[in-house]
Amino acid sequence: MDIKMDIKEIMKLIPHRIPMLLVDRITELKEGESITGIKNVTMNEWFFQGHYPGEPVMPGVLIVEAMAQTGGVLLMRQLEGKEGKAIYFMSIDNVKFRKPVIPGDTLKMVVTIEKFKGKIGKIHGDAFVDGKKVAEADMMAMVAG
Repeated sequence: MDIKMDIKEIMKLIPHRIPMLLVDRITELKEGESITGIKNVTMNEWFFQGHYPGEPVMPGVLIVEAMAQTGGVLLMRQLEGKEGKAIYFMSIDNVKFRKPVIPGDTLKMVVTIEKFKGKIGKIHGDAFVDGKKVAEADMMAMVAG
């Protein structure tokens, strides 16, 4: 069954808050398998103030962070007793950036679980704008708390 989530539901699962919350909504979630998250990129974003002035480009590290947060929602949904728990990055591998993300773009993050055993999860994220892949990464995270 596909599940959709709004910003309030996302904030119940991950501790991130503005300006570091980089997922606006979940449009599809297949428990234990995959998740699709959306980030609407606007000129009002704090990072555009100093990153490439005059030619706004979303920083690649924040695209990876958006994919990781989306994956964090998926991993947190797998846990029993979520209260007081958080997901932390362990590693990021095979990162590729293919196209700049600019104000007005809708960043779509598709993240799949490759392995989740104990407190360690391995996920793969792809980010798209208008159906074209703009970034990808393999990530590992751990549950703490």
